Amino acid sequence: MFPARAAAEALIKRGWQIRLVTDARGLKHTEGFPAVAIDEIHAASPSTRNPIKLAKAAIELTQGLGQAQGIIRSWKPDAVAGFGGYPAFPAIAAARVAGIPYCIHEQNAVLGRVNRVFAANAGFIASGFERLDRLPERARKRHILTGNPLREPIVKARATGYPELTADSRINLLVLGGSLGARILSERVPEAIAKLPESLRSRLDVVQQTREENLDMARDIYRQAGVNARCEPFFDKVGELYAQSHLVIGRAGASTVSEVAGVGRPAIFCPLGIATDDHQTANTEGMIKALAADRLSEADFTVDTLATLLETRLSNPQELIDRAASARALGRPDAADALAKAVDGLVTGALV
Repeated sequence: MFPARAAAEALIKRGWQIRLVTDARGLKHTEGFPAVAIDEIHAASPSTRNPIKLAKAAIELTQGLGQAQGIIRSWKPDAVAGFGGYPAFPAIAAARVAGIPYCIHEQNAVLGRVNRVFAANAGFIASGFERLDRLPERARKRHILTGNPLREPIVKARATGYPELTADSRINLLVLGGSLGARILSERVPEAIAKLPESLRSRLDVVQQTREENLDMARDIYRQAGVNARCEPFFDKVGELYAQSHLVIGRAGASTVSEVAGVGRPAIFCPLGIATDDHQTANTEGMIKALAADRLSEADFTVDTLATLLETRLSNPQELIDRAASARALGRPDAADALAKAVDGLVTGALV
């Protein structure tokens, strides 16, 4: 929903009216979305392993298609943009049936299942990363790299630059685990930091997104280790936290990787092991190649391995500064504008 919101804001600046179509899950994240109307339709993710769930999902998607067709008939959009996932399926399918130009945006470095269905006939396929696996051969000529649209607070954080860092200064460590936090980060990061030399621990200011059930444990570990830490399940002003950070530890979802690069911060990523097509590992490829980030699989994300890596990184301020510059070079703060321009071109015929 974040890339869709950022793209909507950029399109509105170009004179567009936006109408958002989503399902009940997406509706939970639409507060403040800049749309003239927000429509909830039926959608579901088919499970090929469970015939009953598959049948139910087919019914939901069929209902959603009918709803989307009704919206298109009454509102008559000039274009439809899909941001992946099954909530986009009915709207894109309805646009294709009605002959309305449509485009898709893929956040991850691997094209998702729904986007693969519609890629061959899309006006363009915009991607968040230079790498885009599973893209059909017929669609390759219409693949454009826009980056993942960033929220305004993230773009503002980029403008602050990298915080001053010396061999004696405080070190700000930001730990993010996705919308609900990540158990592996909540449990292992505090223990790894507790194993660092006292000379490093005493200089650390940790802000960690922590699962509710791990809060007491994490806070206790940090307290006993003498580490100044703030642990909460959710943070509202994440842009400010990025701006203050010297190093970020997190999962490797498309938004997180794009935000870290967009702000220009070195990182340690732990990709979600069960992610479809291992797309989170693919998301980190550019950062790894640029020496802007480290990647530890879930199997390698042990307390000892993480402690060793943290000690190496935190003990070398100039290396962190260099890694931050490499990350910043990969950032695409103009992604929302690039995507909005492409949508304009889709309708005017000026798309290159």
